[in-house]
Amino acid sequence: MMDILYTGPVPADRESPMARSETSPGRAQGSSQRPNACCFCWCCCCSCSWPISRWLLFIFNAISPPSSLTVRNEDERHDRKTSQDTKLETIPNCEPCPKPTIEEMRLWAQSFDKLMKNPAGRNVFREFLRTEYSEDNMLFWLACEELKKELNKSTVEEKARMIYEDYISILSPKEVSLDARVREGINKKMQEPTQHTFEDAQLQIYTLMHRDSYPRFLNSSIYRSLVHTGSRSSSES
Repeated sequence: MMDILYTGPVPADRESPMARSETSPGRAQGSSQRPNACCFCWCCCCSCSWPISRWLLFIFNAISPPSSLTVRNEDERHDRKTSQDTKLETIPNCEPCPKPTIEEMRLWAQSFDKLMKNPAGRNVFREFLRTEYSEDNMLFWLACEELKKELNKSTVEEKARMIYEDYISILSPKEVSLDARVREGINKKMQEPTQHTFEDAQLQIYTLMHRDSYPRFLNSSIYRSLVHTGSRSSSES
């Protein structure tokens, strides 16, 4: 009975497992294997600074950023788009011109040059390009024509920079399609821009409109209805 109630020191050969784990260097090194880790971190204690709830919050924010950040990004995109859309406002929505006659409208079908030399023809063709989401080609061509008329050096540089940002820069939503050779030439000329900086690009866009858009324009309802209405008005008068 006395042996059973003995509470004195435990002999060394009968030392408890817990005591051995606290005093044995080998056991202390073994604790680096993180047995029974209680959270998603690199330690093994319950006082961890990154418990599960914080990890979940971190993952959630990585997948779905806070709404305030999203709103700020949307505002920045809107402001950037607005600034790009208003950089160059020298080209009016419609060039002032007298009403075309039926003879003039029929001349537009004879050649693309006759169409582009006529202000009313450019207006109608531009309206057609808008339906094909390629109005920027005409806007670029008109901007280049305006640049050629400018004589003031500082104004030329300013307009050239705006044309570049609006129609040449790859960051612009109104960028026109140019090959690498022409684009490289423009980049070099922009160091000292002149009235003729965009001549090669203007010719390339003119050719693109001639070969690609012009044939469809002649078969479009816009042009056909215009000629039909003009012919009927002419016969009635």
